[in-house]
Amino acid sequence: MKTLTKNLVLSIALTFTGINAFAQTAYEKAMTEKVAKVEQSQNPEELATLSNDFARIGLKETNEWLPNYYAAFAEIQKGRLLMQQNKLSELDEIAAEAQKFIDLAEKNSPNNVEITILKKMIHSLKMMVNPQARYMSEGSLAKKYMAEAEEIDPENPRITLLKAEDTYFTPEQFGGSKEKGLELFKKAQEQYKVYKSPTAFSPSWGKEEADYFVSQAAK
Repeated sequence: MKTLTKNLVLSIALTFTGINAFAQTAYEKAMTEKVAKVEQSQNPEELATLSNDFARIGLKETNEWLPNYYAAFAEIQKGRLLMQQNKLSELDEIAAEAQKFIDLAEKNSPNNVEITILKKMIHSLKMMVNPQARYMSEGSLAKKYMAEAEEIDPENPRITLLKAEDTYFTPEQFGGSKEKGLELFKKAQEQYKVYKSPTAFSPSWGKEEADYFVSQAAK
């Protein structure tokens, strides 16, 4: 009887272990698939869909920070594309939506460099609605979060990438420089070569952008 009971308990334990392993595998599969898409997408509508998909994963995986991180990232990428199309009136709403997901992600992972980097990007988006009027407010917040991110992880290539963007696209009369920006893109390239992401779907975006600017300069 004792042997039967022991076997039954072991069988139940193995069943639950198998279920948990399957659930984790399903989570990892969904994340890996969608992360690949969000890092490559150049379509605002697709990015909006991906943001919703990540948000739904976040509702299920309440102890994970990455789903809400990527929901925010998808919103920010959508905003950056619309900014390129000069649709600036939509950026405040997009930034607010991204901030909502950032707040959820931060509950599970405070003082996280990747989340802090997205905070910088959110305030940069908001500044671009009206750069002259918002430089002192949103621009200052963007710089604040950039400094915080650098303090947490100074070798993070995404920090260098964003510095490169800011330097490259800022007019020289306001302290920008295409040459200095290019040097920062090259530095980011080198950092991407050695920077290790903890999982297959941890943030790793940005290398292609650094490669693009360096290759353009070489032509």
